[in-house]
Amino acid sequence: MRRKNLSQFFRSMLSHSKPAKINSIVGRAETNGTTENVLSGILSKDLPYIQDVLANCSDVLYRKITVGSNQQIHGMVIWMEGLVSSSSLNDHIFKSVLQDSRLLPPNEDLGPRQAFSLLRDSLLSTAEVQEQTSLATIFDSICTGRTVLLLDGVATALIANTQGGEVRAISEPVTEGVVRGPRQGFTENIGTNISLIRRIIKTPKLKMEMFQAGSLTKTDIVVAYIQGVSDDQVVAEVRHRIKQINIDSILESSYVEELIEDQPFSPFPQIAHTERPDKAAADLLEGRVVIIIDGTPFVLLVPTVFIQFLHSSEDYYERFPMAFAIRCIRFLFFLAALLLPSAYIAATTYHQEMLPTPLLISIAGAREGVPFPAFIEALIMEIVFEALREAGVRLPRPVGQAVSIVGALVIGEAAVQAGIVSPAMVIVVAVTAIASFTIPAFNAAITIRMLRFPMMAFAAVLGFYGIMLGMLAILIHLCSLRSFGVPYFAPVAPFHWQGMKDTIWRAPWWSMKKRPSFISDHNVHREDSPKPEPPNSS
Repeated sequence: MRRKNLSQFFRSMLSHSKPAKINSIVGRAETNGTTENVLSGILSKDLPYIQDVLANCSDVLYRKITVGSNQQIHGMVIWMEGLVSSSSLNDHIFKSVLQDSRLLPPNEDLGPRQAFSLLRDSLLSTAEVQEQTSLATIFDSICTGRTVLLLDGVATALIANTQGGEVRAISEPVTEGVVRGPRQGFTENIGTNISLIRRIIKTPKLKMEMFQAGSLTKTDIVVAYIQGVSDDQVVAEVRHRIKQINIDSILESSYVEELIEDQPFSPFPQIAHTERPDKAAADLLEGRVVIIIDGTPFVLLVPTVFIQFLHSSEDYYERFPMAFAIRCIRFLFFLAALLLPSAYIAATTYHQEMLPTPLLISIAGAREGVPFPAFIEALIMEIVFEALREAGVRLPRPVGQAVSIVGALVIGEAAVQAGIVSPAMVIVVAVTAIASFTIPAFNAAITIRMLRFPMMAFAAVLGFYGIMLGMLAILIHLCSLRSFGVPYFAPVAPFHWQGMKDTIWRAPWWSMKKRPSFISDHNVHREDSPKPEPPNSS
């Protein structure tokens, strides 16, 4: 009679737990308060349910085990292939369970609970072992690379941290190369990224708070900050915005960036990102908060100010006079990337008297056979160049470089020979393209490239007056932005004298005795390093 009731139970459970209803099963396991969301302790009852939820998952592996010197206690080990470390699984799980447990002296009174305690406290040699009764948590653990061990007669599972598998090795950053500086870059593994920052900032004040977002991907997100240096209100706001994320998947840091920024419709990025651990550590030491997302080598830096996108890590690894000279060149070409085509359009269309006479005659002679006005001419060349740049990025690297270089040369020369554009316009577009590459931050460079087109339209309609109106509109918008409560255009507006020491001019380290107070007013004093001087001659 008892066997008949058990078989009826299995038939009814399987009939209500088809693979097509796996989502509903998991949902019940997560929400209902019935006995279905926890282990029963009967392996013949729990295992079919787990196998049904994980049906059609060929990478989920099962291994029967027996525990005890007399092999009287049965169990099951469950893990997902590819997400676990094979060495950890073999050395710390199976060796302990199948070999070390048999070295114990015979004990007839060893029951399931005693065997469970023995495995947990003495035999399993992994660094992290947890007890869990929730089936939903067990499923999440399997899908994140942990190993689950079940014993018949025990309504609790042991979950061992055996995460591993193939990961990319630490390599040099691709998008932020430097001549002088560290060569390490973040990887897609969140544990590796945390350790890279920990190796630089060796203090218990560096806090790492773990969150999870994405109902399907369950992506780990770590918020890093230095206690006593970062602003508590900014840290609390970061926590709040991350907890508010309600999305099914997070595949890259841009998902989080788009969900927590202040003004999503602004063309300017309000959150910086980097793949350099030294840059992330430097921002932490200034009072910023670093957001690390699993699965991407780019971490987010908040709060962000506009001037930050024009700084490079190498500015701090060279002597300050050289860093100042390089920054001057970078700021000059930043303005050229935004305004050079529109200035050419305004000068040749409305303000010819501003050009020297020989230059004006030369430009007029070159444009004599061009059928388009300067604005259309510049628009055609800019669109073609943007298309070549995009093609060079998307194509395979050897082919992409050839297409971007040869294509620009061939199309530019052919356009001049055909009389579609003037040689002066080709020079202007080429210099503008080179200038856009001097902007260290890729997302800021894209913004400048896109703003170039409305600035050209303003110049075509009103000349230099239109350019001034466009610049005023951009400056007003920059002054109105906030990044986690911090003015986006600081330290220029509002003005902060201490912050001005690290804008275009990079002051020497011995004179920057305070952190920028507009980011955080906590512990703004750095260590007081004296100015270097030659030794006294006696």
